[in-house]
This record gives sequence, C-alpha cells and structure tokens, in this order.
Amino acid sequence: MSLQDDISASDVGLNEEKLEQISGFFGTSYLDSGKLPCMATLVSRNGQVVHEAYRGKTQLEGGQPINADTIFRIYSMTKPITSVAAMMLFEEGRLRLDHEVSRYIPEFAETEVWVSGTPEDYETRKPNRPMEVRDLFTHTSGLTYGFLFQNEVDTLYRQEKIARPDETLEEMCARLAKLPLVFSPGTRWNYGHSTDVLGRIVEVASGQSLDTFFRERIFEPLGMEDTDFYVPADKLNRLMACYAKDPESGKISLSDGAGDESKLYRAQPPLLNAGGGLVSTLKDYHRFCLMLLHGGRLDGARLLSPKTVEFMRMNHLPENRTIRQMGDKTFTEARMDGNGFGLGGSVVTDVAETMQPGSPGTFSWGGLANTFFWIDYAEELIAIQATQMIPSGCYPIRPQFQQLVYAAIDW
Repeated sequence: MSLQDDISASDVGLNEEKLEQISGFFGTSYLDSGKLPCMATLVSRNGQVVHEAYRGKTQLEGGQPINADTIFRIYSMTKPITSVAAMMLFEEGRLRLDHEVSRYIPEFAETEVWVSGTPEDYETRKPNRPMEVRDLFTHTSGLTYGFLFQNEVDTLYRQEKIARPDETLEEMCARLAKLPLVFSPGTRWNYGHSTDVLGRIVEVASGQSLDTFFRERIFEPLGMEDTDFYVPADKLNRLMACYAKDPESGKISLSDGAGDESKLYRAQPPLLNAGGGLVSTLKDYHRFCLMLLHGGRLDGARLLSPKTVEFMRMNHLPENRTIRQMGDKTFTEARMDGNGFGLGGSVVTDVAETMQPGSPGTFSWGGLANTFFWIDYAEELIAIQATQMIPSGCYPIRPQFQQLVYAAIDW
C-alpha cells in the first residue's frame, strides 16, 4: 500500500483498518483459490490516494508480482476516454449531439433496421429517425456486438467479422453501416460498437487519428504515460496475462499472454478500437478520473468545462429511464438496476435500486476483463480495481469492492 504525500486515510474521513481489509478479502476469496491471477485496487478521497494495493502475479502460475507499474487491458474503460475526446470537440463546436451520424460517416445514411428473417435472408425497414451522435454516447444507436449472442444481428456481425484487427476504424465503420440495426435509434439501450463509431467521428471532426488525438489532447496533458493502444517493447515486461473463464464449465484458459508472450499488444494495431482497445495502469486511469472529479481540470491542464462534465454525468436516456428498463436483461457489464446512462458511462439515478451504498450521480464503467472504476462526486471518492479475467461479471468482485470501500467511510 502507498499513501500520497503522507496523507492518512483518517485525514480524509476513511477508516484505514477497513481499507486494509480490501486486499485481504480478495486474496482469501479469489487469489488463494486460483480464481483470479491478481487484484489491484486504488481508493482516493478529496484527490488523495489513501489505499493502493497490488496482490497476486502477472500469471496464474508463475510470473512476477504485480505493482503500480503493471499494465492492464482496460477494454471498455476506453469508452469514457473516447467520450471525453468527443466532448472536447463538442466544446469547440466541431460536433453536436443532435447531428446525424451520416454527417460524419456518410455510409450510415442508408442503414436500416432489422425486421425479421434469418442471417441469410432477412427483411429490413427504414429507422423511425436517423441515428444521431447522442445515440452513440448512450448506446441507444441500435448497434450491437457480435459476441453478445442475443439476436440475429449479432450473428451477422460474427459472419462479417466486424472489428477485424487488420482493418482501420474507418473501414470497420463503413462495413458496419451496411448491416441492419437491432432497433430504431433512441428506442432501446443495447451495448455495442457505438463508441467505436464515436471514435471515428472524433477522427473526422478533428482531422487526426484517434491515437494521436488521445496522446496530444488527453494523455500527455494528464500525464498518462502508460496508456495506449499497444505496449512499447521497453514496457512489455509490465503487461500481465489475461485469462478467460468458461461460463458453463468454469474452466479457466489463457486469453493472451504476459509480456513478450502477448500476441495482441506488441505493436500499434491498424484498428484503433475506440470502445475497448486501450491498456493502462491504475495510476494513469486515476489521473483521468481525477480530471473528471475536478470538473475537467487537473494540475493546470483543462480538458473540459465543469458544466460539460456536469452535463456528461446526467442521465441521458429518454424519459430518465434506466438501463434495466431499456436494455437487454442478460447484460452484465454493470448492475443495471438504479442506473441510467450518461455521455460515456453509467449514472446512478436511484441508490436503493442499485442494492449498494452510494450516491446519486455516481459515474462509472468497467471492462471485459473485470476492470472497474467509479467516481462518487458527493463523497469526492474515486475507486478503481483491476484484474485480467474474461468475462466481466464472472465473479461479483465489483459490488464486493463497492461494499468494502463504502464500509470504510467514517465521515
């Protein structure tokens, strides 16, 4: 554990003994039994890091102990970063939420909605209204993911190999626009490639590739030195392995190797996956969260206006509905009860319905390999956890982490 500037937990109203129990809980419940390779956790309040623990190793069998320099695949925790990039352009007048997506990606002018049939022979219709930029932020676009296995459109995505690693974001979006939507934009909530399309809009509106925009406009100003779409050769030894747990058999297998054995992150990929392609460290992502907690500014670098950040963490789902009310019941990326969706992450609208302690307006999201963060503005609290086990929700580690953190609040 490391503390920031010799600030103790009690100085910011947190119980140090209860914070120390966090790593012990995950060690006993998950690491000692081999369910997880590691667990990294970080908690800060009032901008001060008062809990930072790294337990476990970079591989289930062998490897090196993880530490503050360990690099994790953050998958969908990329989405809030892409959303911030888009809102920076929004502040500059380069895009609007009510603009049609086809204004930036013309192919979407012809996209229709699935009606019926099979993946080999199906009927479509025109959407009730065109897909708008706001739909991409909130996952109400009608786009989906092939790996969800929820409907026939998912099957089409798999058949067409949407999001191939050898294609560019521009090429992926052009192919995506030729496939039908699951529903007419704005009528439902469905997790999918919406943020990838938003990332392409960032490229079109800014005139820069997404990695360049991220680096020059977000990572360098915030001092996020280890966040990128790949891991440079001199940092590869810090990348831990990623595993996958079969939901039926419970068998755990290697998804991608650690360090030099990684097959996916050794070089800059052609596809700059705006919805799930970044790797990062806890300390890097904490700086991103601090920027959001402080109203768009950190250490003299202002990325967004406080009013824009406030706007982002409002519930933008129609009629203030929740993900549970608008989404598929099988979705497990985050607890849907009591959560709406803002511009880039979930937003707590009803604390009791979440069945967890917390505060209205708390902004959060997680990643496929069980990484997770939340920002509780009312408590000035940030918490981040990371391991590398696919899929998200295979263990209840997110709600358990929340229980342990909120139990540590003294005042």
